[in-house]
Amino acid sequence: MRQKSEKERQLWAQFDALQLGTGWVEDDIGKLQILVEDVYGDSHPGSAHLDAVSRQAVYGVFEEGAFPAQFHVTDICDGCAQGHDGMNMVLASREVICDMLEIHAGFVPWDGMVMSSSCDKSIPAHLKAAARINIPTIFIPGGSMRPGPNQTTSLVAGDISLRQKRKNEITPEEIRNYKLTGCPSVGACTFLGTASTMQCMAEALGMALPGNALVPATMRDLTEYSRKAGKQVVRLAKAGITPSMIMTKEAFRNAIVVHSAIGGSTNALIHLPAIAKELGIELDPELFNEINRKIPHIGNVNPSGKHLTESFWFAGGIPMVQIMLKDHLDLDVLTVTGKTLGENLEEIQRDGFFERNIGYLHNYGLEREDVITPVETTKEMGSIAVLKGNLAPEGAVVKYSACEESMRKHQGKAVVFNCEEDAHDAVVEGRINPGEIMIIRYEGPRGSGMPEMLMTTEAIVCDHKLNGKVSLITDGRFSGATRGAAIGHVSPEAAVGGPIAYVETGDIIAYDVYEKTINIVGFVERHCLRRRFKKGLRNAKRLNRW
Repeated sequence: MRQKSEKERQLWAQFDALQLGTGWVEDDIGKLQILVEDVYGDSHPGSAHLDAVSRQAVYGVFEEGAFPAQFHVTDICDGCAQGHDGMNMVLASREVICDMLEIHAGFVPWDGMVMSSSCDKSIPAHLKAAARINIPTIFIPGGSMRPGPNQTTSLVAGDISLRQKRKNEITPEEIRNYKLTGCPSVGACTFLGTASTMQCMAEALGMALPGNALVPATMRDLTEYSRKAGKQVVRLAKAGITPSMIMTKEAFRNAIVVHSAIGGSTNALIHLPAIAKELGIELDPELFNEINRKIPHIGNVNPSGKHLTESFWFAGGIPMVQIMLKDHLDLDVLTVTGKTLGENLEEIQRDGFFERNIGYLHNYGLEREDVITPVETTKEMGSIAVLKGNLAPEGAVVKYSACEESMRKHQGKAVVFNCEEDAHDAVVEGRINPGEIMIIRYEGPRGSGMPEMLMTTEAIVCDHKLNGKVSLITDGRFSGATRGAAIGHVSPEAAVGGPIAYVETGDIIAYDVYEKTINIVGFVERHCLRRRFKKGLRNAKRLNRW
């Protein structure tokens, strides 16, 4: 097969000279050239090990007779950005990473690309870039962190941080012990947050090798997947299989089915449409409601369930979920193996994947059905809902699988804040009462970059007086780890004059997950209704026209 850069090499002799000066030898110049791109860096555990992941992919490329070149664009961590202005940068980093990959892939006509990341914004950035660049590509999920003591996650930080801000509620020793054990290894945080969800979405879309998502990052299996990915991308290049042939509308529907079944992060409703848009595919929010109404929620994984992502992988991970839900999936979609989803599932069963890993689950005294509930015994359908009403004419998102049933339908008095910091302080200082509905606005994409509200939602659920009794509604977003009655992505946002901008403390808000509604149903002063509310709806309609 002729390399894509052959013509460009004839234009300017320095092209080859520069590569030879980088450590290539003359024989390498004529080989297929593969871009190996990761987010390796020291910013957080999800990226600190990716140099080793990419190194194995490099070996695989070499073994298939092609030549790799490594590039890096480091990502950043929501956890380090909690509670300060750094959080406003996090969602924006998705676009910056995507743009840098486009630059890396554009200055040389590469024959193929390998990408590796583990976390919230870098995975969708990589998948967006794969769609935009559309050369043969394979994605390597960076896997899961090890569990903390007593099967805990790094989100013990919520309880620790709340008590740390209150007088005489915690000792320095307890704080130190958490810091030394909260993140015991590299890999994505071991709950089904956005990082873990997007690893699953990459595999469900067909862009990662079967079984790769959420593999424990410290196990040899990640080495195996990485080496195989390096080999496979060369085969994809020779076959001419590109992301647009894999990430089809049918593949996105498959991914939403898997998302519904496992209880994935609400942030997937930001990331999946953004990836699809790069391919000219529109994902209507109502598609999520349609699918969630009929797909059983079978993932008993934190925060919607009990167990951690490591155990989910031991129980069979995404391939087991796909086998259990195969009647709801399009099994004819193409994947990075060069085979269909149906063929992949048959092959992974023949390979003994499920039998080989179940023993690891037994180490914890668990069986598969403890972590992935059999469809026939599932009691709940779906996990995510898009709500609409006069407060959110264009929609809002709630992860009801992580919300107590008693709070899935609620009416209460609004307590309004114009930034998360003020709302968080009100919880810490005991100024929020059971039954109230906290409103945090001007935290949408235009307002402040759409930061997540995890610090506040964790403060609520870690306060025994408020847990299960207080709702939070925002035009910002949430962490995938968010628990409780948390409704986000309210649209139009306050910064463009959406109805949420006109809510006042004391107004009455009602939402109903079952009916998919969210409305202002009462006002502090009756004479304000026409003036305040019609202005919000008028602005919403104007935004739609724009």
